[in-house]
Amino acid sequence: MAIWVVTCLVSLLLVLVAVEARIPGVYSEGAWQTAHATFYGGNDASGTMGGACGYGNLYSQGYGVNTAALSTALFNNGFSCGACFEIKCANDPQWCHSGSPSILVTATNFCPPNYALPSDNGGWCNPPRPHFDLAMPMFLKIAEYRAGIVPVSYRRVPCRKQGGIRFTINGFRYFNLVLITNVAGSGDIVKASVKGSKTGWMSMSRNWGQNWQSNAVLVGQSLSFRVTGSDRRTSTSWNIVPSHWQFGQTFSGKNFRV
Repeated sequence: MAIWVVTCLVSLLLVLVAVEARIPGVYSEGAWQTAHATFYGGNDASGTMGGACGYGNLYSQGYGVNTAALSTALFNNGFSCGACFEIKCANDPQWCHSGSPSILVTATNFCPPNYALPSDNGGWCNPPRPHFDLAMPMFLKIAEYRAGIVPVSYRRVPCRKQGGIRFTINGFRYFNLVLITNVAGSGDIVKASVKGSKTGWMSMSRNWGQNWQSNAVLVGQSLSFRVTGSDRRTSTSWNIVPSHWQFGQTFSGKNFRV
């Protein structure tokens, strides 16, 4: 009997260890890597609004000027939207600010390739180059304006956000387009599901950026959302949307622990 109990306890511990390995408690920093950085959007970063991630007004969404457009190699077809990076100018004493200060930015846009120019002379975002096109105020924190382009070191870092994950519901009766913003932890979303008070869980498909789509009729139901980040952690926000919701509204759910 005692041997059977011990065997069961060992098996249970192995299962718990496996689960913990799949779903880590917090998002940890990645390894430092090398890339280059340029800037866009003007002194006030007004030219960075909108963008390929679908966040719209970056000020009202809470991202401010701490943003970057990613090259093809980093953008991952939009799945990197919301990811956070620490970046510092490196190995260019002529243009890098002294002390190599670092900045923290969120991926909010795509830097498209320019195949009309060589990758080392204007086609900075051409594959396979890892490249950050920073909001101008962020570039000026690490390098001189006249540099134009500088070598950088970068790494993925946890996103630290105030408040919960935000779900903005757009569309119409047979088409729900949910913009997911303000995600802590890994910052990005690779899987999303919705549950109405009269339905089970239904997978959503990514339409573009961090806009996720469901064609179910959800009007008149309270809604729950479940999202998974690239670190495989999952957050479920139960019944955060009341049954009298309207298209265009935003609701706050449970965020990831950092």
